[in-house]
Formats: sequence, C-alpha cells, structure tokens
Amino acid sequence: MRVGVLISGRGSNLQALIDAAKDPDYPAELVLVISNVPDVQGLDRAEEAGIPTCTIDHKNFPSREAFEAALNDALDGASVELLCNAGFMRLLTESFVSRWLNRHLNIHPSLLPAFKGLDTHARVLDAGARISGCTVHFVRAAMDDGPIVAQAAVPVLPDDTEEDLAARVLAAEHRLYPHALRLVASGQVSVDGERSAGMPQGPGDPALFSPPLRGNF
Repeated sequence: MRVGVLISGRGSNLQALIDAAKDPDYPAELVLVISNVPDVQGLDRAEEAGIPTCTIDHKNFPSREAFEAALNDALDGASVELLCNAGFMRLLTESFVSRWLNRHLNIHPSLLPAFKGLDTHARVLDAGARISGCTVHFVRAAMDDGPIVAQAAVPVLPDDTEEDLAARVLAAEHRLYPHALRLVASGQVSVDGERSAGMPQGPGDPALFSPPLRGNF
C-alpha cells in the first residue's frame, strides 16, 4: 500500500515507520512525506531514506481549504492510498477528512478517548492517572476522534515529570505506529461503522502493553 506521511517537526514517529518499511515483507511503502513547516528534521529523515518530500507551508495560503487543496494535489500526484499523520500539527477540515475517510491514520499520546488535545502528559499527571499510553486511530473531523486501530499502555510512576512520562509514551509510540500501519495496510483491520473491525489485540500482543505491566489489577 502506498503511504503518504504528514509531519510538522522532528519526525521521530516517521523514522519508526521508515525503519519498519525497510522489511521486504512490510505491507506499506512510504512514497511521500509532506511538511507544513519548512526545514524540519523530519524532512531530512525522509530524504536520507530516499523518500520524496515536499514542503507545503500553510502560511502561504489564504485559507485552510486552499492549503488542503495543495495537500491533495501532492498526495494524488504520488498515488497515495493511505495517509498517516506523524506529528502533524494542523487541524483538517471536514471536507479533507471526508475525502480520506477510513484511509487516514493519526497517533495521539494518550489512551483515547481520555485526554484528547494538547498538554496531554501534564493533564495525565494532574489527574493522578496510574496508566497512560498512546493510540492509533482513523481520523475524523473532531480532534483526536475516530475508530481505534491499536493502543499501547505504559505505567505512570509516582515521581514522573512531564518529560519522564513523555519519553516513556514516545517509546511506546515508536512500537505502536508501525504495528498499527501493518494491520491496516495488510487489511487485517478495517472500519465497520464507527468502530475498527478485524484482528483483535490481546495480552500477548507486544504493542498493547509497553513495557508489560506488573501487579494485580
């Protein structure tokens, strides 16, 4: 499956997808990386991997619709079949989301539907949550909403800072996103109504608990 990736920054999740796609048996090929911010590290990562890149700076367009039209033109030009957000920091219009419905993935650093939006790790700590994690989901027009493909859980430790928790969750993201993309690109997971259907996760799935949780629950 031909995959396009949207980024806005350093591209660490992009790198995880790049590394996974090096496997000849991986069911997805990264064919285009688009950044809405010029000169970010994620573009360098893609170029080093030989993946075509382009910058479509949203600041150069008079409207969100005009910006998204340029995105669509670039994605269509590369014959992209599936789209992945990897640290893409722009909200997309309902029209764009509808065009890519059930062909567009996002990763968010919480166990959705909990803690949608920004400042996730600070809010997790403020709430006294004992478990956090990350979620890959199909994109919908509402922020951080849509059918869930896969999740990874990590413990929240008593002395965690935001930085500590963010690093632990990010490590889980790097395992989860390639796993989730594999499920979707191979056809093992699809969308049925507003829920994902297909290959279930279970306690033996290495992406579900990262690292494995210990103790009695």
